[in-house]
Amino acid sequence: MKETWDLDDSGSGREPDSSASVPPAVAGASRETPQWATLVATFFGIGRMRPAPGSCASAVTVLLWAGLAYALAPSFRTPVAVVLAVVVTLIGIPAATQVARGSGVRDPQFVVIDEVAGQLVTLIAVPLAWKSFLAGFILFRVFDIVKPPPVRQLEALPEGTGIVLDDVAAGLYALGVVHLFLHFGLLK
Repeated sequence: MKETWDLDDSGSGREPDSSASVPPAVAGASRETPQWATLVATFFGIGRMRPAPGSCASAVTVLLWAGLAYALAPSFRTPVAVVLAVVVTLIGIPAATQVARGSGVRDPQFVVIDEVAGQLVTLIAVPLAWKSFLAGFILFRVFDIVKPPPVRQLEALPEGTGIVLDDVAAGLYALGVVHLFLHFGLLK
């Protein structure tokens, strides 16, 4: 298949136009992306940060969750974390779909709402302690990069579903390991 090349949004490099791998209805779609989708998918512009926009989005998510969690009564922290993870996932999927369609790239690097969703999953029922937050951040980034099965297979799901759900699965792996560490007293 022939690839065409377009300037990326930052103008600093080139990336392939992968519209050949996008379904025909999407390949012919307008390159206009709704502003709400861009704001959500880039987590209000954090996805445009360089280097490592995914790690930046994960770190900001940890910091925002820490601030919110400290303001909540302990009995509300876990339910609020679950609700936030679900809401971000449900809003992130259509936003990532719109941005992927508009950019003509299957998984644009500046889409980071998937990291936000996965990092929130990782922090469910995690104590408010710097060691727990640091372990959750590192473990999520490792599982997001390594993508053990079935995380990598979830990327094959269509559009925003694949973009977001692989990170949610990586977050579930990280959540499990953080809670194992907590159970065995490794994060005291």
